[in-house]
Amino acid sequence: MCTNSRHPCALFRVINNSPNGSRLFLAAIIAAIAVMWAGCVDKGINTANTQPAPSPAAPVSVNTNTAVQPVAPQSANVPVTLPMMDALLSDGDFSERVKSELQLSNEEIQKLKDAGRDAVLNLDENDNEDNSRSTVAAARKAEKQINTILGGEKGGRFLAMVRQNIAASGEPDLSAKPNSVPTDTRIVVNAPEYRMDIFQNGQLRKTYKIGIGYPEFPLPTGLRKAETIIFNPTWTPPDEPWVKGKFKAGKTVDAGSKDNPLGPIKIPIGLPSLIHGGKAPSRLGTFASHGCVGLTTPQIRDFVGQLSSLSGPNISDADLKEYLSDKGDTKTVKLDTPVPVELRYETIVVEDGKLKIFRDVYERGTNNEENLRRVLDSAGVSLDSLTSADREKIISGLKEMAYDATGNPVDEADASGDDNKSNKSNPGGKITKNIKGKKEVEFVLPQLSGKGYPAPANLMSQ
Repeated sequence: MCTNSRHPCALFRVINNSPNGSRLFLAAIIAAIAVMWAGCVDKGINTANTQPAPSPAAPVSVNTNTAVQPVAPQSANVPVTLPMMDALLSDGDFSERVKSELQLSNEEIQKLKDAGRDAVLNLDENDNEDNSRSTVAAARKAEKQINTILGGEKGGRFLAMVRQNIAASGEPDLSAKPNSVPTDTRIVVNAPEYRMDIFQNGQLRKTYKIGIGYPEFPLPTGLRKAETIIFNPTWTPPDEPWVKGKFKAGKTVDAGSKDNPLGPIKIPIGLPSLIHGGKAPSRLGTFASHGCVGLTTPQIRDFVGQLSSLSGPNISDADLKEYLSDKGDTKTVKLDTPVPVELRYETIVVEDGKLKIFRDVYERGTNNEENLRRVLDSAGVSLDSLTSADREKIISGLKEMAYDATGNPVDEADASGDDNKSNKSNPGGKITKNIKGKKEVEFVLPQLSGKGYPAPANLMSQ
C-alpha cells in the first residue's frame, strides 16, 4: 500500500518520517501509472552495517538476454488520472518545469492542482458502494478536465509531459516472447493473475497470491528492482482536509497499529512502487491498493526471508523478530545485491500445459484473437490447428474475459483512449474495489502438455 503526502495506498495518502524527505518520492510517484501514493519513501536507520555477518547468499544472476529488458518507454497510451496529476503537481520541481516549458500562469497551475485535489477528496473507498468506475473512464475524465483548464494545445502538451514521467522507468519489450520464464534470479508479478513469483537462477522457488492496485490506480509494468527492506514504517497524516475522525494531522500512527495502512514491512521497488504487508486475506486475488503489490503480514514476513536469502544479508527468523520487536524503531536494511522485479500485464497465459485467460481488469484490450494467436504461437501451437470445438470454446472464453472489473465490455478503441466512446464513469467518484463476474477461464489442450510458464510453487495464499 503506497502512500504519498496526499493520499495513501489503500486508505489515504501518507507522509512518512523520512530523513530522506518524502518530497523526493512525491516526485517519483508519477512513475507508477496508477499513482502509487508515496509512502514508498525510504526512511529510518540503515542497520545494514550493524547486523551479524550475513550467511553466504546465492549470487543474483541477471540474464541480459531475457525478454524483459527495458526499452524506450511507450508513453503514448499511458492513462493519466486526476489523482495521479494531484500527486505529480505536489512536487514543486515538476510544477515549476511544467509552468516554464508550457508558459502556464499561476492561476492555471492552481486550477490543475485544485482539480487533482478535488478528485482525491471525492474518492469513496467504502466497501459497500457499487463498482462504477474504470481505468479508461478515469483517464478520459482527467483529459477532458485538463483540456478545459489549459485548452487543447497546452492540455495535450501537459499530458505528454505527464506520460513521459510515468513511463520513465521503462517498459518490457512488447515484441518479446510472451509468458517468458526467467533464466536468472528475479521477482515476477503478473497483475491480472494476482500472482507474484520468486525465481532463483531460473528455478521457480515460491509463489504468493497478491492484491493489486484499483483500476483507477493500476499497477504499472516494467523492470524494476528491490534494494532495501524497511521495517516498522510509521504513518503521519498530513495537515489536509481529508484527515478527520480518529486521525489527527501531525499525529503519527505507530507501526503495527491496525490503523497503519503500510503494515509492518515495506519494500520499495522503484519510483515509488512498493511490495508491502498489512492486507486482509480477503483482499488477495482482487484490488487492494493505489498501485502497490499487497500482501498479508504473514506473507510479507515470509517474503522478506526469501528475498534476503537471494542477495544477502540473510535475515533469519530471529533477526526478523528483533527488527519488528520495537515498533517505534524504523530500520532500513540494504540488500547486498539488488533483485530485479518484473511487473507484467499478461491476460493470456500458457501455464503448466493449460491455456488460461484472465479478466482485462485494467482495460488494455489484450484479450483479442491476435494476442491469443501470439501466445499460442510462442508455445508452438497454432490456433488453426485446434479442433473447431476447442477453437469455439476458447474464442468464447476470450470474449467472456474481455470485460473490465465492473462488468462492462472492453473494446480496443477504449483501450487506446478513443474519446468518442461513451464515458462509463460515475460522477460520484467511487473506487472500484471488487470484480463483477468470473476472473478467469481455463482450457486443457493436449497440444500444450508440458509447455508454458510453471504452475505455482509452494503457494502462499494468505
